[in-house]
Amino acid sequence: MQRVSKTWGQVHALRDVSLELRKGQVLGLLGHNGAGKSTTMKLILGLIRPSSGELKVFDHDPSAVESSHLRLKLGYLPENVSFYDQLSGEEVLTYFARLKGIERRQVALLLERVGLAHAVKRRVGTYSKGMRQRLGLAQALIGEPRLLLLDEPTVGLDPMATRDFYGMIDELRAKGVSVVLCSHVLPGVERHIDRAAILGQGQLLASGSIDELRDMAGLPLMVRGRIDGTRDALEQRLSQSGVALTRLNGNAFELAAPAGGKLDVLRNLLQSPDLTDIELDPPNLETLYAHFDGQSRKQETLQ
Repeated sequence: MQRVSKTWGQVHALRDVSLELRKGQVLGLLGHNGAGKSTTMKLILGLIRPSSGELKVFDHDPSAVESSHLRLKLGYLPENVSFYDQLSGEEVLTYFARLKGIERRQVALLLERVGLAHAVKRRVGTYSKGMRQRLGLAQALIGEPRLLLLDEPTVGLDPMATRDFYGMIDELRAKGVSVVLCSHVLPGVERHIDRAAILGQGQLLASGSIDELRDMAGLPLMVRGRIDGTRDALEQRLSQSGVALTRLNGNAFELAAPAGGKLDVLRNLLQSPDLTDIELDPPNLETLYAHFDGQSRKQETLQ
């Protein structure tokens, strides 16, 4: 995707967005409602055409008539899954398998894989929200797609099912499957993605690995520790580096080490003979998202 824009009349859904996804990579597509995530997915699926820019999926234009075969390589899980309530889980998946020209024997394997083997004959109308979500995931996996597009895939899943889902994503990535993953539950996403793309108001605010985003943001490293004795000497040494130590309960403390001087701060801490514990908390994906989104909103206010 190179400098892709999509407009609906006067509404700019996407503005000059460039993204690249390689084989076996998981891309976290992040953004608030209306940021452009769903539009991006629809463009990749070929459901809509870009207003400008170039978009290729497996080296083909996904919206072209001659690229209909691409859909056999794609799997899609929408945010709000909807199936015929009167059909059983097995019947629903068999229907989608027939649409893709996939053998029916895959159905039972997929239902077992997503934890629905006990409910294959039950009507979908009796399924819980989490069970419907699992059925939607099974539908997306029909035909062993090479690219998966997952929109809020863990909505309605309990913690154990969420863990199993991300385990499945890790397995697919190891097999060379590429994944675009939209999620608002950022703490669970971070360790399962290779790169993140943060959208805001249809624009790409930041893109890269977690480490690259940390370098771009320049946010401080939060350090928490415990010292057995007075903290006066440590406070004095740190103040010379422009770092303020905040006292917590008991002998605990915390401080924010600037991105460019965190090694100096850590050396100062380790020189203290009374230091009994230390914990490092680098900016996580949730913090990084809030930073870039906040910067974008601030710029909008100033304009």
